[in-house]
Amino acid sequence: MCKKDGVILLVEDNKDDADLTKLAFQDSRIKNPLVHVNDGAEALDYLFRRGAYADRSANLDPQVILLDLKLPKVDGLDVLRELRANTATKRIPVVILTTSKQQEDLVSGYDRGANSYIQKPVDFSKFMEAIKQLSEYWLSLNVCPDPAGGQP
Repeated sequence: MCKKDGVILLVEDNKDDADLTKLAFQDSRIKNPLVHVNDGAEALDYLFRRGAYADRSANLDPQVILLDLKLPKVDGLDVLRELRANTATKRIPVVILTTSKQQEDLVSGYDRGANSYIQKPVDFSKFMEAIKQLSEYWLSLNVCPDPAGGQP
């Protein structure tokens, strides 16, 4: 079952985009903890409790992942592929949050198991509204299964 106060994992290498997303969450009064990682390798370390995150508590498993595509070290689509290949992470909702408008990225994201694909609006007020709607759906309305395989 989704924890309504669960962690949101933001995988974003662009500092300005990460700061804007954090601001949008604050302005939308989203209380969920937001964990930000800077690249695909760090995201995988966080998710699989490796490296600097080896001692991370299971209580900090993400309720939803906001994943950029164009990442250093490990590309966002490769992160998604690894998540979906692992039984411990395959059911975590993944929202691709990107500036890419390439049809190939959209199709590849869904083919690899993305739950949603959102193009980041350039306009600040539209971006704020998108984050508000995203949070309302994924943090309030969405029902997800137990990651261990139980019923919702």
